[in-house]
Amino acid sequence: MRIGIDIDGVLTNTEQFSVEYFSKYCVENDIEFNIGTSDYRLEKTFNVSEEYSKSFWDKCLILYAQTEKARLFASEIIKKLKDDGHEIFIITARWTTNQDDDAGKNMRGIVKKWLSENDITHDRLIFSKAEKEQKLQEIKDYKIDLMIEDHPKNINELSSIIPVICFNNSYNRECKGKNIIRCYSWYDIYSKIRSIWVG
Repeated sequence: MRIGIDIDGVLTNTEQFSVEYFSKYCVENDIEFNIGTSDYRLEKTFNVSEEYSKSFWDKCLILYAQTEKARLFASEIIKKLKDDGHEIFIITARWTTNQDDDAGKNMRGIVKKWLSENDITHDRLIFSKAEKEQKLQEIKDYKIDLMIEDHPKNINELSSIIPVICFNNSYNRECKGKNIIRCYSWYDIYSKIRSIWVG
């Protein structure tokens, strides 16, 4: 089976990084905020302007991309999946990755180095070319059988054509339905894949 794996929110805990570092950023810059309903977008979670969210990521994206560690057991489980005969496709729509400017090239280099440093085994690394983190075309082009994803829009869209493991985050709790399998850890993912896709 060909398994697609997202990076941000799946291989990493983007949600925790964002809450910790964005609250620090707001306090240090005298930005009034109120953490409310969790959303994939910081401006919605913190009830601030989109401008503040963009400014934060402009400042902290490289820090996040270089230093945030892989989730516990991600490397171990991906190796088990490879040993079980599955092909692993890392599919990311990481900010600026689809740009051919210096920022895009730099980010692609950071991603490759990060995967190596965190011992994330994979058969292919795909930088999504679609805008707004959509991955439907890559799923079709590379004949992905199963996607591990956290972004609500992608979960809902991709689950219309393939099974999607929804890596639990507070911002995707509304994602339910046919072909959506919620998982809470990398060992939970492994257990679900083994029980459902035996072969």
